[in-house]
Amino acid sequence: MTNATALDTGLPSAPGGLRSALIELFAITGRRLLHLRRAPGRVLGVAMSPLVSMVMVGYLFRDAITLPAGGDYGEYVFAGGAVQVALACVGPTAVSVAMDLQGGLVDRFRSLPISRSAVLFAHTFADLLVGLLGLVVVTGAGLVLGWRPHTDALSVLAGFGLIVLLTYVMLWLGVLFAMTLGNVETINVWTPFIVIVLPFVSSAFLSPASMPSLVRPLAEWNPISAVIASCRDLWGNPAATSDSFPGQHPGVVIAVTLSVLFALCFTVSLRRYRTAGS
Repeated sequence: MTNATALDTGLPSAPGGLRSALIELFAITGRRLLHLRRAPGRVLGVAMSPLVSMVMVGYLFRDAITLPAGGDYGEYVFAGGAVQVALACVGPTAVSVAMDLQGGLVDRFRSLPISRSAVLFAHTFADLLVGLLGLVVVTGAGLVLGWRPHTDALSVLAGFGLIVLLTYVMLWLGVLFAMTLGNVETINVWTPFIVIVLPFVSSAFLSPASMPSLVRPLAEWNPISAVIASCRDLWGNPAATSDSFPGQHPGVVIAVTLSVLFALCFTVSLRRYRTAGS
């Protein structure tokens, strides 16, 4: 009866069901990690865009761009590059889930007595490891280029924790793209805009105060800007000045937007997964 409930809802409803779901989750995650082990280039792919941004923008133009509140521009840019790691995870996850859908793997999983959510959670947990490795690469490059935190270790870890949280939510956005778009070619067309456009319409590389009046509200209310602002504050790096509500209360923006986005992505993705191939 427990397994039947898990198949209907995608979530366990009893202690035994929870234990079974965890075993299923670890097993499917292990399968996904074996695939990723044979494709180590995924880590470099996730880190490439942030590295290019940090070098081309943060390092080459660090003396040419002046921040309204002052401070080192290279340190200002690092938080934006770190956030790009999270955004760069959307595309690969969307493609891998879509390929499983197109390759019939979903149909095979649907025929097994496993919870529906375990398959999608396994994708996100395995790809989160790739994102963490990419973040390590970007952080190492940032240190080489001159980035330094100026706060205590707990604050530094809290800042990276926000990046990890954002990364996991973005992975579920990738799952949502796969379940709604379905086609790998279509996914490859749209997901690069997330990595390229969102950071530039935020406080990642420029202060919203220096942007045109039409773009400024978008940059200020962009949840990416809230994560970046919180990270800069936790790391003691130069920050963008803003009197707007998001600028003064980035924690509230992070809590609301990421919670809503995760709930939306998870609910819609799981519902689509239940009906995939039927």
